[in-house]
Amino acid sequence: MGKEKVTSMFGSLVFNEDVMKQRLSATCYRAWKKCVEEGTPLSLETAHEMAAEMKNWAMDHGATHYTHWFQPMTGVTAEKHDSFITPEGAGRVLMLFSGKELVRGEPDASSFPSGGLRATFEARGYTAWDPTAFAFIKDGSLCIPTVFCSYGGQSLDKKAPLLRSMEELNRQALRVLRLFGDTGVKKVISQVGAEQEYFLIDKDVFNRREDLVLTGRTLFGAKPPKGQELEDHYFGTIKPRVAAYMQELDEELWKLGILAKTKHNEVAPAQHELAPIYNDVNTACDHNQLTMEIMKKVAGRHNMVCLLHEKPFAGVNGSGKHDNWSLSTDTGMNLFKPGSTPSQNARFLLFLAAFIKGVDEYQDLLRCSVANPGNDHRLGAQEAPPAIISVFLGDELTAIVDAIIHGTKYVDQRMKSISIGVDALPPVPQDTTDRNRTSPLAFTGNKFEFRMLGSSQSISGPNIALNTIMAEELSQFADALEGAADFNTALHELVQKTFTEHQRIIFNGNGYEDAWVKEAQKRGLSNLACTADALKTYLQPKHVSLFSKHGVFTKEELAARNEIHLENYCEVIGIEARTMIDMVKRSIFPAVCTFSGTIASSVAAKKAVLAELDCSDEEALLRKLNALSSEMMKQARALEGTLSAPKGEDAYEAAHYYRYTVFDIMCRLRTAVDELESITAGDAWPYPSYTELLFSVK
Repeated sequence: MGKEKVTSMFGSLVFNEDVMKQRLSATCYRAWKKCVEEGTPLSLETAHEMAAEMKNWAMDHGATHYTHWFQPMTGVTAEKHDSFITPEGAGRVLMLFSGKELVRGEPDASSFPSGGLRATFEARGYTAWDPTAFAFIKDGSLCIPTVFCSYGGQSLDKKAPLLRSMEELNRQALRVLRLFGDTGVKKVISQVGAEQEYFLIDKDVFNRREDLVLTGRTLFGAKPPKGQELEDHYFGTIKPRVAAYMQELDEELWKLGILAKTKHNEVAPAQHELAPIYNDVNTACDHNQLTMEIMKKVAGRHNMVCLLHEKPFAGVNGSGKHDNWSLSTDTGMNLFKPGSTPSQNARFLLFLAAFIKGVDEYQDLLRCSVANPGNDHRLGAQEAPPAIISVFLGDELTAIVDAIIHGTKYVDQRMKSISIGVDALPPVPQDTTDRNRTSPLAFTGNKFEFRMLGSSQSISGPNIALNTIMAEELSQFADALEGAADFNTALHELVQKTFTEHQRIIFNGNGYEDAWVKEAQKRGLSNLACTADALKTYLQPKHVSLFSKHGVFTKEELAARNEIHLENYCEVIGIEARTMIDMVKRSIFPAVCTFSGTIASSVAAKKAVLAELDCSDEEALLRKLNALSSEMMKQARALEGTLSAPKGEDAYEAAHYYRYTVFDIMCRLRTAVDELESITAGDAWPYPSYTELLFSVK
């Protein structure tokens, strides 16, 4: 593909700023620009002009419908499509789209998760245009990014709280920058690059696995003879069929202005990764939702299925999302870049201190932000970080922090002492240490890589948490420094005090080792191993206070989200358990019985001919098949019993029950079934094996 084709293709289906400059009047364009940069409301007259030009542009590109594209609490996006047609009488129609239709829609809200904010019979809900996000064309419809709220104004989506957190972080960061004498910066923007991991498997093989079709992961599966042991798939040559898929995926994403940059094979067989260039967090969230949707659509056109579940296959790497988070200004500064002058170093250290303090104080909240049933299978092994939250700084930056804490000399080639804001801190090169794949939050030169996100989840929740936590810490720092008699002295004392009090969260070692679990316990760090345990901490008073203080969530909105997460956790495990029972009773047990019958008939036939024939191997196999089959059915019956039993009086008890009763029996059932698969003839087993699943795409 030539350079001209790529550049002309990129953003061709987006009503972006260049299109606005060409199509809107100068007055309308300036009004939109002021709205985006200063938060000034758009007049209805401006909205009418924008709507008309959006419609004309969309029709020029073949669109016939429009939809308010929003992100409810399902974790995926939602759309309700309306055509542009308006009756004109005598069987004629006009193609119209008004400012009122652009600004607000009214989808049925009753069937979306609300966590008790809405009753089922209360159907009214509203979508409201987000003018900071560009409209785009998808599947022949003009898609308008919107927030989604209830009739009473409560947020029912993932975009509105994210926008609130961005605005609050901007306000508090500007307060801090003004203390450094920086009056040129008008806006501080949280920036994100979300790396997306995924699996590709053959569609025909996928369709023969009931568990994959219904749950997105394999509930059974014996370990294949070869997995990822040789590490030959990682960054290996991309197979032709996958390469064709990746090429089309890039093109579809580029048309939508999505900055897809990097593609490669990941560690596990059939696993791959796509990484975009950084963008503001609102755009990054929109783009990641679109990326996941388009990944699946394009895979279907290549007779493949894209799996986004965090752990579709036991025993090999799971898939995550690496949320590379940083702060930049409208003047082009990265506030997490160490810099080379005293003022830049002081500013960097203050923002670094705020981040470290925030992670330490709100470690439970960050753990909750990535808690979901799929991620429980992934965290803690095979390149996924553990459930214990910590921050990796690397050796050089850790040595600088230690020198500040102890008031000692930082020893580099020039032997400098550190006095924040007075003496020059030694320049810190962007990449001074190796990457730590076991760290949940790793500093990587000018950003923090939040590695705990699950591959299927929206990146909105974790970034809402990061934004709001940072806003709180910067708010506290600004309060302390604005009234200081001597800014430099107060700055030095504040940074030193913060690093001293929160150094327990800094850890540069191997997060997989048992020694770290013990060390983390000594430090007083949380170890919330599963979603059921993590969500018990979600509504801590300090979390409610944090979000309500900064206007990101009301107490009711936060409680609703907690209820949704708990309900989803129980529903997912329940669906998986029922699927296991169905697979065992309707397919696996009959198949094992048939295979056992074949072995028994073989033994009987041999002995009927020659009674003295040695059939000990067949008899041993038959005994083992019978024993494992009996164990399988015993656990299946036990699982059925747990599903029909009372789950507890509240959502927390139900989640605990599903994790420590239902899921434990599911594990025992899987053990029996997987062993049965390993001794049953391949043509007798009713489902495709791991070998077929992981190596079917050539």
